[in-house]
Amino acid sequence: MTSPPLHCLRCGVLVTGFTGCPECAAEGLGVNAAPPLADLSGLSLERYPGGPWGWPGALPVSAGPVTLGEGGTPNVRIPLADAGAGELWVKTEGANPTGSHKDRAMSVGVAAALDAGADTVVAASSGNAGTAAAAYAARAGLRCVVLTARGVPDPLRAQIDALGAARVERDDHVARNAAMREGVERLGWYPLTTFAQPPAGGNAYANEGYKSVAYEIARDFGERIGAVVVPTCRADLLAGIGRGFRELRAAGLVSRTPRLVAAEPATGAPYTAALARTGRSAQEHTTVERGPSPAFSLGESRPVWQGLDALWRSAGHAVAVSTEEFMAEHRALGAQGLFVEPSSAVGVAAGRRWAYEHGEPVVVIGTATGLKDIASVPAGKAEERVPEVTRLTN
Repeated sequence: MTSPPLHCLRCGVLVTGFTGCPECAAEGLGVNAAPPLADLSGLSLERYPGGPWGWPGALPVSAGPVTLGEGGTPNVRIPLADAGAGELWVKTEGANPTGSHKDRAMSVGVAAALDAGADTVVAASSGNAGTAAAAYAARAGLRCVVLTARGVPDPLRAQIDALGAARVERDDHVARNAAMREGVERLGWYPLTTFAQPPAGGNAYANEGYKSVAYEIARDFGERIGAVVVPTCRADLLAGIGRGFRELRAAGLVSRTPRLVAAEPATGAPYTAALARTGRSAQEHTTVERGPSPAFSLGESRPVWQGLDALWRSAGHAVAVSTEEFMAEHRALGAQGLFVEPSSAVGVAAGRRWAYEHGEPVVVIGTATGLKDIASVPAGKAEERVPEVTRLTN
């Protein structure tokens, strides 16, 4: 199959490859390309089974499905103290096969690699994307190379290794991306993530898997959700959800769509900084300093254009959350039975704030399980939690 063409989201030029638009890059902007929006006419949300492959015609691939049962993740309500504060729901993407939302994208991306006749796929990743790439490549019988920076948490490293990928460490993200570029350009590996500078977003075909998040929210909640809060870095997930809602509305399956809200750690919050400026050109060219954060998969120095586009189209917003606030949320969620990664807690903290301020139902995308990064959980002693333990006998 010849995959559908990709056009720049900003200027419309035809784009080949997966490094974003060269015309916009010449202006210093990282802008992803995308295939045409799918036509969902004649489909029924009530009969939508969930997941990327629930409506295969909405995907820009002919191979597949390459699936491990991803999608259809549960929505968990979080109690709020004020009855007038609206509702707060977490869509727990940690319930996906490898424990994160990345499964939706890699399921479709690996199918696109099969369409392209690839025998090796490659991902540069801080962990979740690499784990998902390894799993779905194994499912499809493809070789997988995962490039990571040193210091990837042990649970993520173990997942990648157990799934049979070749894991290659580099000192930092710059070296990691340079190695990926060489693998793609010299060795012909199929890229499942980006290595472009400035960052433009991941594989445009893979990102179509994220549209299914929007389909599931519309199926499960109808039109009553006021905002969908998305932990955001390079905005693949945010942009994919936005495209899904646009398709639903164009097909008449919904008459209104929720606002999208980008949730960011305050240590690197370019979308929040950008939307505080006047004029789209100024917003596009925003830069901030990025510092370290327990939510290590989030934060950027510049907003990626596809994220701004999704926010503009939905009259959306961005929220920066301090480390203290989202780690307190991380602990509060654990006390209610939800163990999520810190990046997800950034989203829930922002969603809680939104629900209280706007008094409307909010869905937060809980991007991954807390098992991905157990180092973020402070160790405690059983005696401190249950003083009576000293009286127990073996």
